[in-house]
Amino acid sequence: MKKYFSREKWQYLLYTMSHPVDGFYWIRHQDRGSVPIAILLVIGFSLCFSLNRIGANFIVNDVEPTTVDSLEELSGVLLLYALLCVSNWSITCLMNGEGRMKDIAIAIGYGCAPLIPVFLLATAMSHVITEEEAAFYTLIIGVGIAYAVALMLIGIMQVHNYTLGRTLLTLLLTFVAILIIIFVGLLLADLIGQVYNFLRSLYTEIIFRM
Repeated sequence: MKKYFSREKWQYLLYTMSHPVDGFYWIRHQDRGSVPIAILLVIGFSLCFSLNRIGANFIVNDVEPTTVDSLEELSGVLLLYALLCVSNWSITCLMNGEGRMKDIAIAIGYGCAPLIPVFLLATAMSHVITEEEAAFYTLIIGVGIAYAVALMLIGIMQVHNYTLGRTLLTLLLTFVAILIIIFVGLLLADLIGQVYNFLRSLYTEIIFRM
């Protein structure tokens, strides 16, 4: 486990954030990334996002803190992360992508890294700004999200050795695949529920007649 959280892995994360083209290229070709760190970054982003929704000043935040469920939001973020990884891998396998599942997980996870300090900074900043300065709060979050999306885009492009156009196409198909997976999952859950209810009613009927 230590090798996944070594000092070199953390240093390479910082290098990748500042040199994404080279960073993601060597993650694919020299295995310099770490899936556990990527997952940890996704968890960190989710917690910082929830903290922002709970702790940001009312000037920029209209969310009722008592309605925020951090564990539920964390579960949703991790589920979306897993769906993105699986869907992108399934699509790129059909489109001659070179990236492995772990490379995709690292690319998406590392892309979340800038969102952690951004949401922490925005939350702290919200308590010292006036209503007229709220635009700076929105700007910080907007720049952070744009940087994170750019990192993920470059990461996917580099690990699969795609052009920008092909990367955008695969991402579009990835979201289509996510919708299909969700639809099939809901359909399967409904089918299992119907089978369970049928067996339960059958059992109840048998017990009643005995």
